[in-house]
Amino acid sequence: MIKKNDPKTIRAWAFYDWANSAYPLVITTAIFPIYYQTVTSSVLEDGSVNENVQFFGFDLINTELYSYVFSFSFLLVSVISPILSGIADYSGRKKRFMQWFCYLGSVGCALLFFFSPEQLELGMLFVLMASVGFWGSLVFYNAFLPEIADVELHDKVSAQGFAYGYLGSSLLLIANLILIQTETMPAKYAFLTVAVWWAVFAQVTYGKLPDNVYDRKPVSRDILLKGYQELRLVWNELAELLNLKRYLRSFFVYSMGVQTVMLMAVLFAKKEVDWQGQGDAGLIVSVLIIQFIAILGAFLFARLSKRLGNLPVLGIALAIWVGICGVAYVISTPVHFYLLAAVVGLVMGGIQALSRSTYSKMLPDTKDHASYFSFYDVLEKLGIVVGTFLFGFIEGWTDSMRNSALVLMSFFIVGLLLLFLVKKEKNISPSSY
Repeated sequence: MIKKNDPKTIRAWAFYDWANSAYPLVITTAIFPIYYQTVTSSVLEDGSVNENVQFFGFDLINTELYSYVFSFSFLLVSVISPILSGIADYSGRKKRFMQWFCYLGSVGCALLFFFSPEQLELGMLFVLMASVGFWGSLVFYNAFLPEIADVELHDKVSAQGFAYGYLGSSLLLIANLILIQTETMPAKYAFLTVAVWWAVFAQVTYGKLPDNVYDRKPVSRDILLKGYQELRLVWNELAELLNLKRYLRSFFVYSMGVQTVMLMAVLFAKKEVDWQGQGDAGLIVSVLIIQFIAILGAFLFARLSKRLGNLPVLGIALAIWVGICGVAYVISTPVHFYLLAAVVGLVMGGIQALSRSTYSKMLPDTKDHASYFSFYDVLEKLGIVVGTFLFGFIEGWTDSMRNSALVLMSFFIVGLLLLFLVKKEKNISPSSY
């Protein structure tokens, strides 16, 4: 059994953010997108840049393909994670599933070392593996939150996890950048460092979290059927929780915007901002600005939620996101992008931490946390499927990423409107939600 509110257990849980956040920063945000854009582009005789690639016979813009592959990875996680979470709840093996996805993602990152435009289909398979591993592990990781801390600590604990992630991944990114800029190592070696960092530091978490919190003892050999039955039970319970469903609708829509920004921001800046000879260094500076300010944002929004409540603070964050997308449509200089990156960092850390803790607070008294969080994570992934697909489709259709920013703005507007429908429960303190 887990002892709730134990500082050592909470730190060990939060440390998984330290371990796995190297993937979204180095692989999906900073180094790999730039590496991918560079190796899949070529300069033509007339001096123009060819950004088209051949993928299974289809002619696509390189960034368009990039967004489609990520969309497929999220769709895949959305399909498999609910049934696996049901099995995890029935068998009491959340940590085992978390570990399996963690190592799948780590191996995928290591294989990116061999990424080659000449074998693009194989290379994108490695991208797919890393993405499925990362997002799949989060389903089970998030499900531990209501088991390690009482509801009044969820905002703080969730923020602590994201803060660990932002700090740890930034340190690894800085170390990689120093080695790359001093030509001590080629950029592709950074992908190996992520694989090792993720797998090794995750052992801190695995060493502390028990595998079977509620001492489940499965009696049936047909564990797949039992997993499905567990999931169906949670689905029926969820159908009766009107307020929770309202929150999930809002979360689904605004997650399309938040996660798509995280995945596509660097590629947007590389194409749409005039870096005036700064090269990729300016992009990396903007990424680090986002990371370090996000640490402050996670704790700032957690403190605001304690005074105002989660729902009003989430509403403030979404309103700021609407403004961010509007500004992104018109900016063109590095200074403007740096200022925008600072604002993005502030609200990104806050909205991610608060979204997770708000959902955990709204859950009923249950032992099926993995199944409940699978619905949360599935909606997040399906939102990313829609968001990244539309981002790539709009770029391919209009030949401009700026138009895609307007699509993201609509996600935040609709998400904000849906959030207004979520009701504050009576007799609940502001620090709840």
